[in-house]
Amino acid sequence: MALSRSGSNLLKPISPFFSCAPSILSRSISSSNDSITVETSIPFTAHNCEPPSRSVTTSAAELRSFFRDMALMRRMEIAADSLYKAKLIRGFCHLYDGQEAVAVGMEAAITRKDCIITAYRDHCTFLSRGGNLVEVFAELMGRRAGMSNGKGGSMHFYRKEGGFYGGHGIVGAQVPLGCGLAFAQKYSKDENVTFAMYGDGAANQGQLFEALNIAALWDLPAILVCENNHYGMGTAEWRAAKSPAYYKRGDYVPGLKVDGMDAFAVKQACKFAKEHALKNGPIILEMDTYRYHGHSMSDPGSTYRTRDEISGVRQERDPIERIRKLLLSHEISTETELKDIEKEVRKEVDNAISKAKESDMPDPSELFTNVYVKGFGVEAYGADRKELRATLP
Repeated sequence: MALSRSGSNLLKPISPFFSCAPSILSRSISSSNDSITVETSIPFTAHNCEPPSRSVTTSAAELRSFFRDMALMRRMEIAADSLYKAKLIRGFCHLYDGQEAVAVGMEAAITRKDCIITAYRDHCTFLSRGGNLVEVFAELMGRRAGMSNGKGGSMHFYRKEGGFYGGHGIVGAQVPLGCGLAFAQKYSKDENVTFAMYGDGAANQGQLFEALNIAALWDLPAILVCENNHYGMGTAEWRAAKSPAYYKRGDYVPGLKVDGMDAFAVKQACKFAKEHALKNGPIILEMDTYRYHGHSMSDPGSTYRTRDEISGVRQERDPIERIRKLLLSHEISTETELKDIEKEVRKEVDNAISKAKESDMPDPSELFTNVYVKGFGVEAYGADRKELRATLP
């Protein structure tokens, strides 16, 4: 179903923890569509622009969908962890648990005609753009039912019909491509934008600044989104960047620092950024977020940060718990109802895994497809598909 994201002596503290629930300003709840106004957990910090309002309008229906969507993403990533440890998923695998508010909040502010392009931590973004769980798990396990027929794996999810132009394995390489998508949008005059996402580990890449420069020269509707989870692989941001204020890195390009653990802050920031980019050109959003897993499945994630740091973020800033508290405080849902949703999500994920396991592995001849333009290159033929022939242009 598609969605309706030790060595303590070497550590410096990351951003301070904030209260889990955004403060409640007002409510008027008699139906799912009645408006609710909440305030973001902390103020936005702006560079070369006026920050948006902290007051965000939502509804009971949106709160429920945020909770369910993020719970589904969380469960999907935890299940992927188990499948990897069972050796049903091989190769690279980068999990997104902890960062779900970025994917969900962004999707709430835009349309499927807007484009998103990201790095290799891409499973939840694919889901938010209309992909389904069977496609996710089949792809992770290298099976035909996967969204790339089992040939792309964890780092190369893609859904053009949903405006998702992929996960990319080369650090920072997706940013120039994203600016190219924004160029196409401006050329077509279609009033849409592109969100080019990257991590703090990619923030020092030269190609990022080259792409940003030309995007600013041409006033492209490009929004560069730095998902700052504070560690580029195992390197803390302060050890890799002289200036880790990534929202200011554009210099002449405006920027905004956002609490990336607050889905409503992300929603408000992305709405603001889209309006800005269509009128004025590029803007940078720095999402202050956190990943619970290590960089990838080969990284235990506890040698360069303390377990107390991880548990502290879980307790104080977890994006799902923020929404849970809003649902309970507004009496939209009971604790029992929310637990039932989590049970449904678990069952849905388990069923998707079962279906994905039923899918066959790709035929070996698939090694030679999607490499060259159809009709050129090497292809398998014959009754048993074991003979090869090459056709050159």
